[in-house]
Amino acid sequence: MMAPSQAAGSAADPDGLEDRLRRFATIWSRAVFPVTATSLTRIEVEQHLLPLARQLSESLHGRTFDPQAVQRIGAALVDAHCTDPEALSRTLGVIDSYLVLYCGSGEIEQTAEESRARCARIQHALAAGFAQGLRERTLAEQEAIARSSLQARTDAVEALHATETRFRAVFEGAAIGIGIADLEGNILEVNGTLLRMFGGLENHVRGKRVSDWSHPEDRPHVWQLHQELVKGDREHFHVEKPFFRNDGTVLWTNLTVSLLRDPDGRPQYQLALMEDTTERRLLNLRLRYEATHDALTGLPNRTLFFERLEKALAAGEGSRFGLCYLDLDGFKAINDSLGHAVGDRLLVEVADRLQSCATAPGEMVARLGGDEFVALTTGPDTESQVDELASRILAALGSPIRVDGREFTVRGSIGIVEGPAGERTAAEVLRSADITMYRAKSAGGNRFELADPEADARAITRHGLTTALPAALERGEFFIEYQPLVHLGDGTVHGAEALVRWCHPQHGVLGPDQFIPLAEHTGLIVPLGRWVLQEAVRQARYWQERHSDGGPLRINVNLSPTQLHHPGLVADTIDVLERSGLEPGALCLEVTESALIGANEDLLKPLRQLAEMGVDIALDDFGTGYSNLANLRRLPVSVLKLDRSFTQGMQRHPADPVDLKIVEGIVTLAHSLELAVTVEGVETGAQAEQLRELGCDTAQGWYYARPGPPDQLHALSMADAV
Repeated sequence: MMAPSQAAGSAADPDGLEDRLRRFATIWSRAVFPVTATSLTRIEVEQHLLPLARQLSESLHGRTFDPQAVQRIGAALVDAHCTDPEALSRTLGVIDSYLVLYCGSGEIEQTAEESRARCARIQHALAAGFAQGLRERTLAEQEAIARSSLQARTDAVEALHATETRFRAVFEGAAIGIGIADLEGNILEVNGTLLRMFGGLENHVRGKRVSDWSHPEDRPHVWQLHQELVKGDREHFHVEKPFFRNDGTVLWTNLTVSLLRDPDGRPQYQLALMEDTTERRLLNLRLRYEATHDALTGLPNRTLFFERLEKALAAGEGSRFGLCYLDLDGFKAINDSLGHAVGDRLLVEVADRLQSCATAPGEMVARLGGDEFVALTTGPDTESQVDELASRILAALGSPIRVDGREFTVRGSIGIVEGPAGERTAAEVLRSADITMYRAKSAGGNRFELADPEADARAITRHGLTTALPAALERGEFFIEYQPLVHLGDGTVHGAEALVRWCHPQHGVLGPDQFIPLAEHTGLIVPLGRWVLQEAVRQARYWQERHSDGGPLRINVNLSPTQLHHPGLVADTIDVLERSGLEPGALCLEVTESALIGANEDLLKPLRQLAEMGVDIALDDFGTGYSNLANLRRLPVSVLKLDRSFTQGMQRHPADPVDLKIVEGIVTLAHSLELAVTVEGVETGAQAEQLRELGCDTAQGWYYARPGPPDQLHALSMADAV
């Protein structure tokens, strides 16, 4: 006999599949042969089971699972006279223990968990096919029994003995339980199979009345169907019915009861056929539990939670629900640093604490996956109950958790959705709770937030924009507007800042503040930034070629923090300049002051390289980042761009003297460091004049022009040349 380890080794060899199938068929035949009512030898039974083993192997490894194919295998067992329920039980045991072991490798790679899950589905389908095959055989036997019973009571004496003999053969040899009772319910006759189903004690079965076999879990209509049958209003009925055995255990059956009539058509007897489905029911319950509960924590899983939530949302008028969506703060760091084993034990402890928080009627806790949990409460007063539930959850998580001698303080962020039933779908409720949970996390965590429809709408819009960004770049939905940079000394157009826009199919033209942060978050800012640089540099070169005196017209392009960290920044910039033919001195890259606060030499190195090439680096939004002015000496910048907040006070007359002093001081400092000064947000002529008097070099703002198409800048530059 092959040892298990040897079998496992051969299971990895596809060339040995036939040998492994034969070994599986041998084990299978040895298990079922003792309970098989057949004249075949065990070897012949094994030969009959071999092709069925091949079909089981194919079902285990198929790309898609075909339950009907496996059901046919169950029916084939019945055809092979394996009709004893014990044969099914033994077959399921063999599949559970040996199918993956001997047939576990195939053309399609499967994890151990996937193989076990497929194996469980195979057991379920095979049991269903066995039951169907046995039921069809039973119905055929039932007809034979009914005919024999009537014939035995109406034929001549000479035929009675032969008929009775045949009846007894069918009656006693049947693989299912058979009982005959009169119309008053007195049990007259039972076969051996039925006796064994009820524990084998004949005195506890014979002499009883049908009504003695009622059970608390009987469906309400079962006894109504029985009354209709004994009155002659119904010929038969079929139900699933439990019975109590003598030892108090429960026997579950598929019960078929038929009416037997006398030769004149009057009701005379009732015939019951019972198929023992106890083991199959337990298997179904186990599979149902595994399908609806989390394997790690034992809590209801996403499937069962959605069933409960949909039921709560479908409740009648006046019903309400409250949902808490919990995500643990910082759990990923614990998992990554201490390992999944510690993380799993932590999740089990959290699950226990959450379960203790939701014990009232109408409350439940489930694990959706990872470190995400949900708590649901239902009833007429969930407005206050859901807040109390969230508070209990946060309080339960507040106590330290000990795992392997370490103490962990677990914090959580909770999003709450509460409202009347019937207004939203389960998916909409969960999406709102998820969005709200992230608002709680963004606010610092260890708190709960209530759902806000307006905030939900904004988040959904952001998600939609984020999803649409990659395709938008491919479809050419982005375009650039240019805002002139004007020399304050003579009022000529010095250059322009390139400002990207998104022409969204549904939302219209979107400004950079609406999608640049999303592009930063997704990493799309790198290809988008390169496209902006290419288009802006190409446009600047075109302007230079058309400018009347051929002088350099500068172009300013913004760089995001993500672009600063991208290793290809310098190479991409050089490539774009060389392809366009634009001199490096005609390009100015704008970097926000906040992006350079605390910057180390590794971050400044690419900017230094670009500056050494002749590209200007502008420090954008200067004065808003609380940076140390001494840092200006080490930054490779040549231009300071003053934020518009410094010039707002100049719109009044007289101008705010404090603003004037601040701007004057900054200009003096910048010029002492040989830095040019550009001012943003110039909206009036008075502002422009004051900035010129203070020594600012260039300005931009609505006073000169709003951002617009490239032709606008060319028209302005032509006007300056006249």
